[in-house]
Amino acid sequence: MPRAAAIPTAAPSAPPAAEQVFQALRRAIISGQLGDGTPLRQEELARQFATSRIPVREALTRLEQHGLVSIKRFHGYTVAAHSRADIEEICRFRALVEAELIQRAVDRMSPAALLEAKKRCQAFSKESDAARWGELNRDFHRALYEQAQMPYHLQAVVEALDKTERYLVDQLQLTDGRKQARDEHQAILDACVAGDGKAAAKLTRLHILGACERFGAYMDQQHAVAAEPPSPRRRSTK
Repeated sequence: MPRAAAIPTAAPSAPPAAEQVFQALRRAIISGQLGDGTPLRQEELARQFATSRIPVREALTRLEQHGLVSIKRFHGYTVAAHSRADIEEICRFRALVEAELIQRAVDRMSPAALLEAKKRCQAFSKESDAARWGELNRDFHRALYEQAQMPYHLQAVVEALDKTERYLVDQLQLTDGRKQARDEHQAILDACVAGDGKAAAKLTRLHILGACERFGAYMDQQHAVAAEPPSPRRRSTK
């Protein structure tokens, strides 16, 4: 079975132990450092974070509530695996909520907010390290959505991204999806600069659903390759 990878621990001035463990594991799961099904053993994590099992258990309970880990009797906690149907449903939910967020945000965007969104859009476009694409993608969208002043909607989006980000970033790495994402980010930003909330909402919805569709196509391709029978060996003519 896969074992939990080494996870960077927090600095001495960090928040309480349970929060440290929660944030470190959350980042490791979202980034894909801890893959689906990886066991999360409380004793090992307590040793790694130099703490007792109580804060580790608290952190794992929170992660379970966020849908990032699951627990089974006699097996303990593991990194949660989401099915294709789960991911597609979450993406449809995101498309609805994020379209509403950005449409509301456009009328409230200051020049400073637009400038910040532009910087984050450029950062995603220029980044060559695939490990940072998910984080930079979040930064760009969040810079826009925060202007809506709808914290409950925004928190729901953050939790939905937590569940799907590692799968969609894999798709960006292994297909040409990143170029399309860059172009779509720029189109969304242009609509915001133009003050066109309806266009920004439509582009955001298509951006999310398109990424989900490409993920589905990628999964279909991988399943097709895995299902192909091995090529028959040629008979020797000697």
